[in-house]
Amino acid sequence: MTRQHSIPQTAPGGDERLRTRSLPARLFLRPEIGALAAAIVLFLVFASVSPVFTTGDAQATILYGASTVGIMAVGVSLLMIGGEVDLSAGVAVISSALTAALIAYWFGSNIWVGVGLALVFSLAMGFINGWLLTKTRLSSFIVTLATFFMLAGLNLGLTRALTGGVATPSVQDAAGFELGRAIFASDIPVFGLSIKITVFYWIGLVLTATWILRRTRVGNWIFASGGGAEAARAVGVPVVKTKIGLYMGVGFCAWILAMHLLFAFKTVQSGEGIGNEFLYIIAAVVGGCLMTGGYGSAIGAAIGALIYGMALKGVVYAEWSPDWLKFFLGAMLLGATVFNIYVQRRAARGSGK
Repeated sequence: MTRQHSIPQTAPGGDERLRTRSLPARLFLRPEIGALAAAIVLFLVFASVSPVFTTGDAQATILYGASTVGIMAVGVSLLMIGGEVDLSAGVAVISSALTAALIAYWFGSNIWVGVGLALVFSLAMGFINGWLLTKTRLSSFIVTLATFFMLAGLNLGLTRALTGGVATPSVQDAAGFELGRAIFASDIPVFGLSIKITVFYWIGLVLTATWILRRTRVGNWIFASGGGAEAARAVGVPVVKTKIGLYMGVGFCAWILAMHLLFAFKTVQSGEGIGNEFLYIIAAVVGGCLMTGGYGSAIGAAIGALIYGMALKGVVYAEWSPDWLKFFLGAMLLGATVFNIYVQRRAARGSGK
């Protein structure tokens, strides 16, 4: 006896998976395309009002400012694609720098002992955030907000207890300082310009994160975890390990930025870093990462950081009143975000979504 198989009927409009999209539609569906358009508009605005803005030295300064936000925005963007946020990211940078500086000061050891233990501390804080999140099932907002306050208190309390002040002594005379400054805070000549080494760390992290997202199985896990954790678990995605790994990635980015700040400025102020977490989140959102998770890119977050760098320095080069700087930054970032969403929706309608 043979079993008769019915031929499946084709859905009206054809199979969605087989539908082809035009090149412009595919281009505009990229998460970073809206931010790129906004960055071009912003560049043209400042270039038209300030000739200094387009000089090589000005662009090197803008890239440096963008890199100090962009390094952290890489880790934060991957975390947001995975469906979580980290409100402790700004303070965690200072905590890592304080760890290295205080260990070198208190124990009189080679600065590289502090640098190594600061890396362990940063990765451990990321692990704790991810572990608490997955074990308690609390929202990442609550878990990382608690971590934020604890780290801010530890930064101030331990610094004052060990040094008698709110800042660490200079680490300039510590053994190994010059090597550390060469690795984390040096200038690299490029076509006659002096480019801060953080720009190259930033580019390297963006390329690595993009490769992970687009070419590896871990990238699929990150998108799946952010798109729907329960559905991801059902198909075998290690959601717990993925989220813990993402928080540790933020910790690694915090360590790189912290070491730059330590070797560039030689001392660390315990009260700094508060509020910077919002800059990292804004850069990721402007770059196309959704707060709901499952969508975004590291390249978009990098463009978001570049928009921030251009806005921050462009106001200075344009000789506009600095009293309006924060308002201008907020309006510019809000406009970029709205424009990004508008472009995405128009592209989605155009592609029949």
